Amino acid sequence: QVQVVESGGGLVQAGGSLRLSCAASGTIFSVSGMGWNRQAPGKQREFVAAITSGGSTNYADSVKGRFTISRDNAKNTVYLQINSLKPEDTAVYYCYAFVNKNIYWGQGTQVTVSS
Repeated sequence: QVQVVESGGGLVQAGGSLRLSCAASGTIFSVSGMGWNRQAPGKQREFVAAITSGGSTNYADSVKGRFTISRDNAKNTVYLQINSLKPEDTAVYYCYAFVNKNIYWGQGTQVTVSS
């Protein structure tokens, strides 16, 4: 059994910062890619950022320069540092992890940015 759990969401003013965390736990033999998607109210879920086990990263154009993804392989944890938050960043942020060659999703963490 594998679980993926996010934390770190909240309410923040525009221009502020948040750090999201996501940890995979359970019976783990390997963790490859990890990343984040988000879903804003009334919109489809969209890709935000991803990171390989080797540390290569990829970002959506809308977050480049403001979001930074990183990971701690020893802890099976991925982080998303979000700076210069904008109201349009308001969404539920979902973490995913490829564990034992299967994809697992977290339950989501709400990020709300007030103007």
